[in-house]
Amino acid sequence: MERIGKEIVPEFAVEGTLVEAVPYGSGHINDTIRVTCALESGGQKRYILQRMNDSIFRKPAELMENVMNVTAYLRKKILERGGDPDRETLTVIPTRAGEPFLKDEEGDFWRMFLFVEGASSLDMVRTPEDFYNSAVAFGNFQFLLKDYPAKTLHETIPNFHNTVSRFADFKKAVEEDVCGRAKEVREEIRFALEREADTHVICDALADGTIPLRVTHNDTKLNNILIDDRTGKAICVIDLDTVMPGSALYDYGDSIRFGASTGAEDEKNLELVSCDLGLFEIYTKGFVEGCGKSLTQKEIRMLPVGAKLMTLECGMRFLADYLQGDIYYKIHRPEHNLDRARTQFKLVADMERKWDRMARIVEKYV
Repeated sequence: MERIGKEIVPEFAVEGTLVEAVPYGSGHINDTIRVTCALESGGQKRYILQRMNDSIFRKPAELMENVMNVTAYLRKKILERGGDPDRETLTVIPTRAGEPFLKDEEGDFWRMFLFVEGASSLDMVRTPEDFYNSAVAFGNFQFLLKDYPAKTLHETIPNFHNTVSRFADFKKAVEEDVCGRAKEVREEIRFALEREADTHVICDALADGTIPLRVTHNDTKLNNILIDDRTGKAICVIDLDTVMPGSALYDYGDSIRFGASTGAEDEKNLELVSCDLGLFEIYTKGFVEGCGKSLTQKEIRMLPVGAKLMTLECGMRFLADYLQGDIYYKIHRPEHNLDRARTQFKLVADMERKWDRMARIVEKYV
């Protein structure tokens, strides 16, 4: 931390004098530090400093170009409706040289944001209202960016939610079987292979214009929302590293995959894993409301497809990583990635059993 205080923080256009720099949050990708500065007039101002993980995000300049352009656009839209952009979107603090990020002498990339006071992020859903509020927030993110030219954004992780590409990667992992594990998981492999046709549905709809290309967040976990400490309402979408061109179905589907499951992502007892239709409806209601009629009828009717495909994609990724020797996802026990894959496939199977009911739920919001 001493180096950060002496060499990194002074490079940014902060106000006041540095008094504290401490690790912050529960993120696993970037190193995050909360910086506190004392102001000459009294009081303090706080910032979030991050060392960007350029082993995952290999083009930090393109990533920050996305962040700068999207947050500038969001600030304009928030001001137009009388909101507070310092609390309702991220504020990038430039370097003293006017750059959006810093590359230090060791080759590390750093960026800084204004700390949003009086707000917190949640790692777990406390009540259904939390899930609803996150849905409204991610829907509102879609609404505010509905006219943004999505094609102008860089792909910070190419083919991130391209399910056709993800399926090809999965098949390659099965065929190579570098650890000799395929024979142990034939049933799981068969489950994924039987659903190859499903992996084309969203990609084909984007390609032929049946559904529009949109700006998507692509990491719609609950802890990427800031909740106002006083009102309990969601106020700001954070972690914009994976903002890219895509489908609204990606953002909706990944939230359902994670938030509407009755079991943990790595639950070993699959009897505990199912898709909670009550939570499915709560999130659907909030997301469509947040989108403010910007979704097409086709997109709304395809929301269950988004939920199923994001879950199937995640299961394939977990299983592929297991077959490759657990080289991408951190594991805490043998077969951890296999357990994760099985929960996702159990969720997919449960969604298929409940498909008609899911369709009736989303039809209410067409």
